[in-house]
Amino acid sequence: MLLARFLEGLSPESAGLFCGRINISMTTETKTKKTMPANRQRAPSRGGARPGGGRPKGSTTKIKIEDLMAQIELQSGESYDQLLAKNYVLAIQRSDWGGVRDYDKAFMNKMIADRSEVTVLESEDAVAIKQAAFAQAIAQITGLPRKD
Repeated sequence: MLLARFLEGLSPESAGLFCGRINISMTTETKTKKTMPANRQRAPSRGGARPGGGRPKGSTTKIKIEDLMAQIELQSGESYDQLLAKNYVLAIQRSDWGGVRDYDKAFMNKMIADRSEVTVLESEDAVAIKQAAFAQAIAQITGLPRKD
């Protein structure tokens, strides 16, 4: 719209030259598509296993938890348990309730993991009863007579 108004004010020769310049500057050359050599394969763009990818066999963890705990204690002068308790109290004092919640979850997970160990003590009678029941179940499945 503005270009039409601008061209109205020009002489026909000037308008033609001006339009010609626009057309010349706006022409584009067609780009040729590059082709890949036949001996090269295109790599997959996302995901999937690749040759030589992943962790090398026989590699070890570079940081061991025992070494990390020892360094924390050496650098801070306090054990990790003491630092954890101190940070928990500081989170409560500064009203960092998200941090307090995270500490609570960590403490509860540790306490529950420690308490969930089950020790089963069986007498010789219980073992003999289980062996007999197992032999009976196998005999029913296979159809073989049981040895008593």
